[in-house]
Amino acid sequence: MGLVRNLFVKGADDFSLGSGGQKRRYEVLRRYAVFSAAFVSITPLIIMTLLGYYQYEKAFRAELMGPISHLASSTKQSLEYFLQERRSALRMIVGEKSFEELADSATLQHTFSNLRRSFGGFIDLGLIDGSGKQRSYVGPYSLAGKSYQEQAWFHEVRLRGVHVSKVFLGHRGFPHFVIAVKHENPDGTWHVLRSTIDSEMLEKRILAEGLHRASDAFLIDREGLLQSRSRRYGEILQKITLPVPPPSSRADVMEVSDTDGTPLIMGWAFIGDSPFIFVLVKPSGAALESWNTLRTELLVFTLISVVLILAVIWWGSTYMVRRINEADHKRAAVLHKVEYTNRMATIGRLAAGVAHEINNPLAIINEKAGLLQDIVSADDTSPQRDKFLGLAGSIVSAVSRASRVTHRLLGFARHMDVRMEPIALEMLVAEVLGFLEREASHRNIKVNIQASNDLPTINSDRGQLQQVFLNILNNAIAAVGDGGKIDITLKLWGQDKVAVVVVDDGFGIEAVDLPKIFEPFFTTKKDGGTGLGLSITYGIVEKLGGTITAESEPGDWTRFTVVLPIERSGGLGSQG
Repeated sequence: MGLVRNLFVKGADDFSLGSGGQKRRYEVLRRYAVFSAAFVSITPLIIMTLLGYYQYEKAFRAELMGPISHLASSTKQSLEYFLQERRSALRMIVGEKSFEELADSATLQHTFSNLRRSFGGFIDLGLIDGSGKQRSYVGPYSLAGKSYQEQAWFHEVRLRGVHVSKVFLGHRGFPHFVIAVKHENPDGTWHVLRSTIDSEMLEKRILAEGLHRASDAFLIDREGLLQSRSRRYGEILQKITLPVPPPSSRADVMEVSDTDGTPLIMGWAFIGDSPFIFVLVKPSGAALESWNTLRTELLVFTLISVVLILAVIWWGSTYMVRRINEADHKRAAVLHKVEYTNRMATIGRLAAGVAHEINNPLAIINEKAGLLQDIVSADDTSPQRDKFLGLAGSIVSAVSRASRVTHRLLGFARHMDVRMEPIALEMLVAEVLGFLEREASHRNIKVNIQASNDLPTINSDRGQLQQVFLNILNNAIAAVGDGGKIDITLKLWGQDKVAVVVVDDGFGIEAVDLPKIFEPFFTTKKDGGTGLGLSITYGIVEKLGGTITAESEPGDWTRFTVVLPIERSGGLGSQG
């Protein structure tokens, strides 16, 4: 409770943020209390539930899915061996016999007879040159001279060196598939040895691996077309009604449902270097129903327990925060009032002294400059009349500007009227830069301004915003070295605000000094600054309904972000 309460004690001086800041702080307090109590209460329950779930699932899978996965894996190895055996036989033939020998029909016939006698399942054998033309052929079809140049399998052989096709019906309407291998000759030419194999050999391999132990076992391609006969899902080249398994490098198992809603256990394995997927299907029956019931009961129990625990924790935390709110709100309000009074007293004394010491000399200068204007205006014969009038006008303008500055300094300690008008921020910042361009140019400081295309016009006080950006840019120019850079970015901030971000690559602000830079009389300037610029800037921005924040990386950069409302709401108010 003490730790939670300290979240408010630590930030009591931040209540000037208003009711929104207070609500966020109390929300953090409540969330912290809810999270802490919920973590301690719910974590053991969830851990025990997960352990029980894991143990039950592990036992179920070992009992029901283990044999199916093992059978799919062994069948995968058998089919891969079958295909590898025939690919190797074709590679051996094409490697040992030259193109000329294989192009001879008698030699090819003899080779084909040996293949059928040794392995079985071979239907035909053909030699294809690099241009895709069938140079010699042994088999039941008249394929001599046929061109395969435009067929996809021929391009695959040319690129990969081997091709295993899907099962297709062919000219005579019985299922078979093709294996083709490529051989490169020393002179850079190449040719292909292609053979058709009876797909019934694949079905015999599946039966030999123990089909009687499952409900159904068959081959499909990656589109779900049957490559062998199935007991329940149709004939060869029909599309199965089960989902096509996701790619996997090993045998895997998952739960699926048939079209009539029957729960099934489906094991599968992708046959390497081929388009085939071995699929083994078995009804899950009572075992799956029992597991689903147990799993549902376990999850429902855990969910109900968690909901009850959270309800109690939420009620208790809300009650606790409400009581803390009643006590801490009063205490924080008193502390804020004391702090505000002390701050205003200090700045009020400063403002009064500045006004007395500066405004009186300024009034005298203004009167003398006006008298000088009157005297010079009355003398039409003086050759320097226009020059003197211009100089006197410059003095009057400078005095007026200095008076406005002292007037704004007084506004930091007391309410000042704000004159609202439409302002284009990009133009206003450019005007302020006009006052500083001589020093920036002399020190070769590069200033970049980037404004969003959708930047709106805001309603605010032009003179006070000029003072804000003049102070910030003055500090930025003072912070960067000769040849430095200042980036100014203007952009939308949410839906009803705009932001002006000023980033310089100067010496930065130490972390220990960063929280103090908006305090009156605090300065980091080595030449002894007054420490009033940023404090006055902070007061102006807050009075205009905005916020100003500072971030810095010592020795690298400093960033000031001024966020201003597009339309001022809730009255003009005053600083504080």
